[in-house]
Amino acid sequence: ILFVSREAATSSRPCTPPQTCWFEFLLEESLLEKHLRKPCPDPAPVQLIVQFLEQASKPSVNEQNQVQPPPDNKRNRILKLLALKVAAHLKWDLDILEKSLSVPVLNMLLNELLCISKVPPGTKHVDMDLATLPPTTAMAILLYNRWAIRTIVQSSFPVKQAKPGPPQLSVMNQMQQEKELTENILKVLKEQAADSILVLEAALKLNKDLYVHTMRTLDLLAVEPGMVNGETESSTAGLKIKTEEMQCQVCYDLGAAYFQQGSTNSAVYENAREKFFRTKELIAEIGSLSLHCTIDEKRLAGYCQACDVLVPSSDSTSQQLTPYSQVHICLRSGNYQEVIQIFIEDNLTFSLPVQFRQSVLRELLQKAQQGNEALDEICFKVCACNTVRDILEGRTISVQFNQLFLRPNREKIDFLLEVCSRSINLEKASDCLKGNMAAFLKNVCLGLEDLQYVFMISSHELFITLLKDEERKLLVDQMRKRSPRVNLCIKPVTSFYDIPASASVNIGQLEHQLILSVDPWRIRQILIELHGMTSERQFWTVSNKWEIPSVYSSVILGIKDSLTRDLVYILLAKGLHCSTVKDFSHAKQLFAACLELVTEFSPKLRQVMLNEMLLLDIHTHEAGTGQSGERPPSDLISRVRGYLEMRLPDIPLRQVVAEECVAFMLNWRENEYLTLQVPAFLLQSNPYVKLGQLLAATCKELPGPKESRRTAKDLWEVVVQICSVSNQHKRGNDGRVSLIKQRESTLGIMYRSELLSFIKKLREPLVLTIILSLFVKLHNVREDIVNDITAEHISIWPSSIPNLQSVDFEAVAITVKELVRYTLSINPNNHSWLIIQADIYFATNQYSAALHYYLQAGAVCSDFFNKAVPPDVYTDQVAILCQFLREIDYKTAFKSLQEQNSHDAMDSYYDYIWDVTILEYLTYLHHKRGETDKRQIAIKAIGQTELNASNPEEVLQLAAQRRKKKFLQAMAKLYF
Repeated sequence: ILFVSREAATSSRPCTPPQTCWFEFLLEESLLEKHLRKPCPDPAPVQLIVQFLEQASKPSVNEQNQVQPPPDNKRNRILKLLALKVAAHLKWDLDILEKSLSVPVLNMLLNELLCISKVPPGTKHVDMDLATLPPTTAMAILLYNRWAIRTIVQSSFPVKQAKPGPPQLSVMNQMQQEKELTENILKVLKEQAADSILVLEAALKLNKDLYVHTMRTLDLLAVEPGMVNGETESSTAGLKIKTEEMQCQVCYDLGAAYFQQGSTNSAVYENAREKFFRTKELIAEIGSLSLHCTIDEKRLAGYCQACDVLVPSSDSTSQQLTPYSQVHICLRSGNYQEVIQIFIEDNLTFSLPVQFRQSVLRELLQKAQQGNEALDEICFKVCACNTVRDILEGRTISVQFNQLFLRPNREKIDFLLEVCSRSINLEKASDCLKGNMAAFLKNVCLGLEDLQYVFMISSHELFITLLKDEERKLLVDQMRKRSPRVNLCIKPVTSFYDIPASASVNIGQLEHQLILSVDPWRIRQILIELHGMTSERQFWTVSNKWEIPSVYSSVILGIKDSLTRDLVYILLAKGLHCSTVKDFSHAKQLFAACLELVTEFSPKLRQVMLNEMLLLDIHTHEAGTGQSGERPPSDLISRVRGYLEMRLPDIPLRQVVAEECVAFMLNWRENEYLTLQVPAFLLQSNPYVKLGQLLAATCKELPGPKESRRTAKDLWEVVVQICSVSNQHKRGNDGRVSLIKQRESTLGIMYRSELLSFIKKLREPLVLTIILSLFVKLHNVREDIVNDITAEHISIWPSSIPNLQSVDFEAVAITVKELVRYTLSINPNNHSWLIIQADIYFATNQYSAALHYYLQAGAVCSDFFNKAVPPDVYTDQVAILCQFLREIDYKTAFKSLQEQNSHDAMDSYYDYIWDVTILEYLTYLHHKRGETDKRQIAIKAIGQTELNASNPEEVLQLAAQRRKKKFLQAMAKLYF
């Protein structure tokens, strides 16, 4: 639209006047109607709505420079009226409006419609009787409540996020504001959803036509609002909406709302079904060419089909139901045999998608794995139906079928042959289908070991029909040439030692089963069969993945009986592997079986298994309820104490068990035991207990005065020794003597790598903070440090080391980085650890990464800068702007502003500067450079009322805090 003045309207040449009266002129001269009648108006109607409402909603500023709500003056009323007229031109089509307008804009538009339609503000729509209201008022209420539930439904759908462009502060702030506003509106709409549904349900009971405002009726309201009530509220004014059209739209919207609620309340699906099928009936009555009723009929058909599955009609027979509905009903009622029959029939028609059939099988397998053993047979039958469908369509046999058919029997063979026979019509089937079925039956025969099962298939009518005589004879001959197998049928008993052996397959297949099995009873049965076939093999060597700690190997491999040796070794190796992959239930079964086995003949191995089961229980608790903060049971703590105090000679002990036990005690704050109750001999014999005792005592003494922290000094000396290197002299070939530093020194109670491994088992924040601060202090004492790293509690450590040259500071620096990375993986929101990471990046000149972590540290301790950042977090050493300092560093600020490599967009940050001196310098600098536009921006920033030097101190501080908050939030959005 060209914004022209009254004078230019009568002139022969175009003119662009001031923009103060364009909206009045559009109204008086009907330019809006002319523009909207163009074939492709530019700007488009929906863009006009946005422009009009944005102009009308701009806040005003009073004489005291305070922001006020938009005034209710003539200008704003005309703008709102123009927006309503554009919507009326679009016939209030919610599909068009929702597609092009944001939620806040459409909310404002419909609220204006309610206002102009004489809906009393503050009155609940549910309390109003639609039948007694004027037609335009009732229609306005229906439009608003239809939009409300449609918006709620739309918000429940996943939305693909648009790929963000280059970050721009102004655009990001605008998007964030719109997002927050949308969320607030949605919250209100959801709170009123029940009322909106009641309003729409009441609308379905109306038996009169309704009317909605047109451009003409809106013009009448604008001219003389007091004299046109009779006309606009009569049955002849506005755009007529027939009862059937209104009910059709309302039924569809209600159906979508009920369907969305059904995810949490399945009973509501019945309401959705009723509304959708009523919508179909109304569409049939009014026809699909209705001007005022636009329903997406494809989407409606999808809704109806889904409702058919979820809540089939009570008067429908099974023949009228779709296969989807039948399967769903059978699954809910537990009628799995009917599901199998449906799948067999579908093998002839191919109507059900393969993905749907596979999802049914996955659901059944999941229920079976949860302990419903009765479903094992059903799972096989459904899988067999799916497999036959796959081979008929030329797909390969699934892994699931091979697993479920691993142990064939007569019943499985009979059912498979029945499915194959009923899944192919030999008279009508193509040669391709017949070939696929024949190849499948032949492959099944080749995979069977028992000849009686092979003969069951080869003598079946389908097999004889599909395969030629020569093919059948060749297959039978191949099977007969196989070596005979013997089936041993011995009644099983419950004792672990008395499980019967069954030598029914060859050694290779048994070894394969041995590798895959995690069932201790099945493992023993396989080993008995293998040892019955050959006595020359050591079956613990079958898989190179079976590994046990070297401290156990000599004891286990010293067992004389070969079967017992193999069994103990494999049970322990498989249990350790299951524990590593966090399959704790199978690990416990394997360890329990191994413990039962070794208890009979080896007290030494019995204690080994008790130790491993203790470690497994620690891992199980830490990976389970321990993650939510639930303390371990008292018996587990007692067992850990018992292990630490154990003094049995000649027991093979794994280092990791001691590590885990001490870490366990520290993580659950058993500091009293580690400090006072641990036996003295343990401090001498177990370095992890010694380290744990020092850490626990340091935690305990931390609140006390500095001079009482004796244990902190002891801990410091222990760690310094661990990080020290031993110097060795070596004479080279040229006779010179060179100094060699040995990285892993034996001077300390453990190696540095062992210390790091132990620390990475800790999770208690205070313990980790103490260790981290110790290593940071150790890092800072070196003489060539330029930038110190800060840390919490760093003052408790000594400030110097007598023999500075002995410390491997390179290893210390690596350890600090490793520890920070680990601690942040435990809690990425600990501001103290984030500051350490930022300091490390700053010290290594990685300033962008440092700024990222400084901002993150400030954000987590200030509710994303909505509160003031504590001064101990952003100290003067961490300040990221010169004006953030307690005393503003003008010298650095002016020097930075003079640099020529500043970005072109630096003026976008001027609104965040609150120091007038810096802003005045910027004005001078831009004037000197001839940068007029940037100079004006700086002058505008200076002219803000709250920065006036005559203001009270609290006003100036408030202005600084507000700009500081906005700046930090803007910076954080760029980095996070």
